[in-house]
Amino acid sequence: MLAFKIAYWVGVIAQIAIRAPFSKAWQSGQKTTQRISLIEKVLLGLLMVGNLIIPLIFSVTGWLDFANYSLPAWMGWLGVFLFACGLFIFARSHIDLKSNWSPSLEIRKDHTLVTNGIYRYVRHPMYASQWVSALAQILLLQNWLAGPISLIVFIPSYLLRVRAEEKMMLDTFGDQYREYMKKVGGVIPKWPAHHD
Repeated sequence: MLAFKIAYWVGVIAQIAIRAPFSKAWQSGQKTTQRISLIEKVLLGLLMVGNLIIPLIFSVTGWLDFANYSLPAWMGWLGVFLFACGLFIFARSHIDLKSNWSPSLEIRKDHTLVTNGIYRYVRHPMYASQWVSALAQILLLQNWLAGPISLIVFIPSYLLRVRAEEKMMLDTFGDQYREYMKKVGGVIPKWPAHHD
């Protein structure tokens, strides 16, 4: 359905707009640690294929029509709702991280451990937003290639990246991060939620 394709692309454009000012700030900041592996670069490239290239081919050509499926309309609207939730989490993550955000595994010169805002409830809200958005994509882009591709490429990326990120945070913040890990869930909140 065209409305759901449009909703998907509105969401993607919103993600780009949310991230743009943080990308600009990140480029100008000094980094003290960078842990960017070849595997990570490959997985980031695959994420671009899954979130942009294949959905674009599906949206503007008929080349992938052989793999279309059809869901009840309410499931498409559920996809719109999920994508909106994912966008909210995505925006809140960036706002709370401020200058600590980076697109890859990096520590800045003035890096601080953020445990306020959305980080009071989950340690990795940006990954949580990607999980939600990847599920929304399945409902919005009703095609066996364009729909689940984001989730398929995100799973190995998440598993690799979150482990490396946790190690980097432990190396940088030590016991402070260890305590934070005990109190706050990864992408799903621990209940009762941690409050300072």
